[in-house]
Amino acid sequence: MTLWEHYHLPRSVDEALSSLAAYDGRACVVAGGTDLLLELQQGRKPPVAALVDVTRVSEMTQIAETDGTIYVGAAVTHTHIVASPLLAARATCLVESCGVVGGPQVRNVGTLGGNVAHALPAGDGTISLVALEAEAEIAVSGRRSAVSREWRPVLSLFKGPGKSALDRSRELIVRFRFKGAGSGEGSAFKRMMRPQGVALPIMGMAVWLKVSGGVVDEARIALGPAGPTPMRATKAETYLSDIPLVDDVLPQLADLVLQDAQLRTSPHRATADYRAELIPVLLERALKLAHRRAATGEAVPEGLGM
Repeated sequence: MTLWEHYHLPRSVDEALSSLAAYDGRACVVAGGTDLLLELQQGRKPPVAALVDVTRVSEMTQIAETDGTIYVGAAVTHTHIVASPLLAARATCLVESCGVVGGPQVRNVGTLGGNVAHALPAGDGTISLVALEAEAEIAVSGRRSAVSREWRPVLSLFKGPGKSALDRSRELIVRFRFKGAGSGEGSAFKRMMRPQGVALPIMGMAVWLKVSGGVVDEARIALGPAGPTPMRATKAETYLSDIPLVDDVLPQLADLVLQDAQLRTSPHRATADYRAELIPVLLERALKLAHRRAATGEAVPEGLGM
């Protein structure tokens, strides 16, 4: 059975959107294809009229910094992210999360934009983007082929498990932006996974902290899967703000995270009870590592896959 009829290799965002519009929702964007092609081959997604390959759109494959804001193209691979000194120093949690996606072959072709567009609540790169309060630049084709662009919060791109809020017939993720870590700021990502073959994540957590004088000025905690979309632990973030990070506060923080989490049992990953047990462990590890990085300014990514 033919899984797609046409294959397009646009050189610009406008050209990519033009190709999508021509098929009126019957085409799919592809970059690494590590999720999409498997879904097509295994029959979990019906055949499509066309694939629009965005790996040759140069602005979607760049990592850059301008005035303290970091931009990462949607077609940047996980391997490219892991190899970036800028991201290692200024967005450490993103490097750590992309460094544990699949195996080396998957990371070499899989992209950050694909991680977000696939809309799974356990997407490792997505969880770190949420902790970094990242925004996505969305290119939209309108009437008479006019193209506009707008920035949207990453979390707004999710409708539910595997359900993106993007209109695939006329919208395209171009790149992401977030503020790079400055003085007194640090981040970390920790994950527990099933090691068999595809390295399925059981629970992942990203933490970003701003610290001064031993006190946490601001905190962001993101995790998944803990609901239908990646989750921000806002109650725990509020509780942690303006207090020192000491061992005595960790149990209360974990309880607040669990209050908001919607955990479920998965036959391929773990039970809800096991995930509940993991949250305090991952929270402590990620918080203490992010705090140390914020306090010392030293950020060497840990736990990267081989």
